[in-house]
Amino acid sequence: MAIENTSAERIEKIVKAQKEFFRSGATLSYEFRRDQLKKLGEGLKECRNVLCKALWADLHKSEQEAILTELSIVEGEIKNHLGHLRSWMRAEKHSTPLKMMPSRSRVLSEPLGNALIIAPWNYPVQLLLNPLVGAISAGCTAVLKPSPYVPTVATVLEQMISERFDPRYVAVVQGNRDVNQLLLEHRHDIIFFTGSPSLGRVVMTAAAKHLTPVVLELGGKSPCIVDKDADVGLAARRIAWGKTLNAGQTCIAPDYLMIHHTLQDDFIAAFRQEIKRLHGEDVRQSRHFVRMVSDTAFDRVAGYLKCGRVVSGGRLVREERFIEPTLLADVDVESPVMQEEIFGPVLPMIPFDSRDEVVEFVTHREKPLALYYFGGKEGAEHILHRTSAGGSCINDTIMHIANENLPFGGVGQSGMGSYHGKGSFDAFSHRRSVVETPTWIDLPFRYMPYKLFGLVKKLL
Repeated sequence: MAIENTSAERIEKIVKAQKEFFRSGATLSYEFRRDQLKKLGEGLKECRNVLCKALWADLHKSEQEAILTELSIVEGEIKNHLGHLRSWMRAEKHSTPLKMMPSRSRVLSEPLGNALIIAPWNYPVQLLLNPLVGAISAGCTAVLKPSPYVPTVATVLEQMISERFDPRYVAVVQGNRDVNQLLLEHRHDIIFFTGSPSLGRVVMTAAAKHLTPVVLELGGKSPCIVDKDADVGLAARRIAWGKTLNAGQTCIAPDYLMIHHTLQDDFIAAFRQEIKRLHGEDVRQSRHFVRMVSDTAFDRVAGYLKCGRVVSGGRLVREERFIEPTLLADVDVESPVMQEEIFGPVLPMIPFDSRDEVVEFVTHREKPLALYYFGGKEGAEHILHRTSAGGSCINDTIMHIANENLPFGGVGQSGMGSYHGKGSFDAFSHRRSVVETPTWIDLPFRYMPYKLFGLVKKLL
């Protein structure tokens, strides 16, 4: 199944129509935003089965994983916004200094305007629709661009959106990177992009032409640290889960493992056991183990097995794009598996002796989207305070993304801006400062020739 590129003429028509629709003021009221959020929630509910089937067709993603990692997250986001939207829209009163009395001050959250949302293929439902929730909540219009690498899902999403939303308000545009380029040539009021750092640079370069604000949710090499006082069995279970979720094709998957040298053998044994617990004796037969998205992705990740000694897993079936969850030991830190984001079920191990060694290793590399630490409170605080990452879990992996009350986003190479919950509302909003000055009095102190300036100076 191939996705047909949306024409340049169609894209231009959509962008122009959305600009006009936004200028009409139709998106601004609480009632309109509430109703559109409900409409999106109803669409997800009605399309749940067909979306699950599409995710299986494109990624071999089981219904359970589809619901847990895609649909339920968007549904939770919608529920959160519906519960708080009125209060988020309300003007915030702020204090006014004595020198400005009797003026009053407040902050209004106003929609940025026309949004462009470009989503990747790895979580194609969640990462397209979760930002859309923020755009709707904030009062923006949205052009949505799904990934062509998941054509079944992209087709279902387009149908779901087109049946429920006026394209002047929310529209889906399909196609490859040529379509991305066409979209980026237009002026938008905000661009929300999820993908690789290399493509993030392309988006940011295009946005700079119009000084368009961007939210970039990128990726990188997220370290997972298992300290000497960690519970090895628990660490192996939670790391195995986080690394095999979506077959490691997760922007916040543990990318490499730093493990205290005294625990390496125990961890290898525990990891093997936990993979069996999660996926059975033969991972290939598991309904819950996703396949690589393409032959190109398979070949790239399979090539990493040459970068170390396979101590667990290692089986490859190219015609199925299947890569068994694999642990690598004796890895050269200059090899490709330690230089590139893996985005697959291969986990290289780097032994260490001290926490300072860990800090040195992590901080001499680009800031990651996530950092995971397994061990006691003292070690956790040490690592948190000496490193930087988009988000972190202590004695867990992945789960910080599941809390819609926490902002999710990157730092440095791993992205800029954040979203989820009120963060999503804020991402698509401008916080507008307003000072309201009464007309019943007009104090002369601020006017030339600045009479009584000595008194005024004391108030400044």
